[in-house]
Amino acid sequence: MKVYTSPDLPMVGHIKNILESKGIACIIQGQFSSAAVGEIPAIECWPELWVVDKTQLEEAKIIVKEALDPPTQNLRPWKCRYCQEVIEGQFTACWNCGAERE
Repeated sequence: MKVYTSPDLPMVGHIKNILESKGIACIIQGQFSSAAVGEIPAIECWPELWVVDKTQLEEAKIIVKEALDPPTQNLRPWKCRYCQEVIEGQFTACWNCGAERE
């Protein structure tokens, strides 16, 4: 099931990495279709990101939306539970030890 498409292949790859880090298997289709531009409309040549397990599609859509449109509110700094480093609020992982925010 298609979850994302963009003319920017590196961005499609980035979104794929985000989804896979959350345990959602996905594949990129049409990454070499740009050779067909002119024969078919350009938008139909964009690489597409597809979720392998359709039961994960809704979760994947939410993750993609959050990745593309992160919250704009000012988040308060937080303290890493492992190394006690104080991290700025917009970060979800500790820069010092790599632990994820609770």
